[in-house]
Amino acid sequence: MAETPQSIDATIALLNAQNYVCSRPLGTVAFLALKLGKPLFLEGEAGVGKTEIAKAIAAALGRRLIRLQCYEGLDAASAIYEWNFSAQMIAIRSAEATGTADREMLQEELFSGNYLIRRPLLDAMEPHPEGPPVLLIDEVDRTDEPFEAFLLEALSDYQVTIPEIGTIKAEEPPIVILTSNRTREVHDALKRRCLYHWVDFPSFEREMEIIRARVPGVTEKLSSEVVAFVQSLRGEDLFKTPGVAESIDWARCLIALDTVELSPEVISDTLGAVLKYQDDIAKIAGAEATRILNEARAKLGRAG
Repeated sequence: MAETPQSIDATIALLNAQNYVCSRPLGTVAFLALKLGKPLFLEGEAGVGKTEIAKAIAAALGRRLIRLQCYEGLDAASAIYEWNFSAQMIAIRSAEATGTADREMLQEELFSGNYLIRRPLLDAMEPHPEGPPVLLIDEVDRTDEPFEAFLLEALSDYQVTIPEIGTIKAEEPPIVILTSNRTREVHDALKRRCLYHWVDFPSFEREMEIIRARVPGVTEKLSSEVVAFVQSLRGEDLFKTPGVAESIDWARCLIALDTVELSPEVISDTLGAVLKYQDDIAKIAGAEATRILNEARAKLGRAG
């Protein structure tokens, strides 16, 4: 288990060691979240690296990553625990068959930790040999407001309550990272308990750094064309703007095809790696792809 970084520069270096290239503002808020023990709330478009920072921190510190993937209808019980009803029924029938069914003892046994299925929030509150885990509450904007209200207590006191057992409080608070794609506004009360950072699309230079770090073997020419083309795409009227994750996937696909440089034909053949909706693909394929490629190359020429 590694020690938490003691400076902003050390935090950025820690993330860089995991091939996560971040800006200084993001490195600063990550450092403060680790130092102060505050939840970190990251908001931004899909595919800009919000989830990846939790993975990078967990790997860098040698901590377990516990992920709660949010969705509409998620409730507190599903996020905390469930009882293993099938195992409980087997125990009841076994006790009845052997004639050893003491009602009070059986009930105490059935509602003990032996039959408890730990879900992410409960798991994050319990001790771990490698130290407090990283709890990733991913896409919290997909949940309902009642679940947000529940999170307020869980993240304020770092504890959860199981009626049959009682309150379980974390001996050491987990490192909590929440992400939101802003499909709806998350309540201010939840944001107030966190350090907040908007994760924007990176600059050309930073996206180039990310591609070089995450796609070994990519050439300078190909990576620059990929980044310039994707950044030009972000200026188009698309249903889903491609993120950094799509830039990385596209670069990997192009390398697998032994592509040396972009061409209209290669772009049309591989647009499914960077655009995820057919309407967007149909809009960009063909003459539009050629236009955007020419504009991207013109920008690269000016930059050079």
